[in-house]
Amino acid sequence: MEERGLCIAHTTIMRWVHQYGPALEKRIRRHLKRTNDSWKVDETYIKIKGKWRYLYRAVDSAGNTIDFLLCARRDRKAAKRFFRKALRSSHTQTPRTITLDKNAAYPPAIRELQREKKLSSHLDIGRIKYLNNRVEQDQRSRGWYVLC
Repeated sequence: MEERGLCIAHTTIMRWVHQYGPALEKRIRRHLKRTNDSWKVDETYIKIKGKWRYLYRAVDSAGNTIDFLLCARRDRKAAKRFFRKALRSSHTQTPRTITLDKNAAYPPAIRELQREKKLSSHLDIGRIKYLNNRVEQDQRSRGWYVLC
């Protein structure tokens, strides 16, 4: 903007993001690359404006981002909300396998979604810490922890 001779405060840009961000997301989401049915799910915590938040993320086996969710808590409700959001996305397939870390909130959330018929009852769930390395490495390379 400055190159074009416009002097705009950072708060104006923030207002634009809040105003037009949701509309842009709606239009862009349908153009996302189709994901496969092998999910790797993880969460990390980041500090935003001095408060710790949990960033839930899922990628497929090829490293394509399925979805993410920023939450104040790390519990069954948050995990279930994250899975519902990921399953609603138009570019995702219903998972055949999900690789998780040792977070105790994931299995109850998955069982509830299976009872609600949102997830298959024949879902393979792997809870091995080091098989989840793809999502761990993806977080590091993209700098998710620098959102403050």
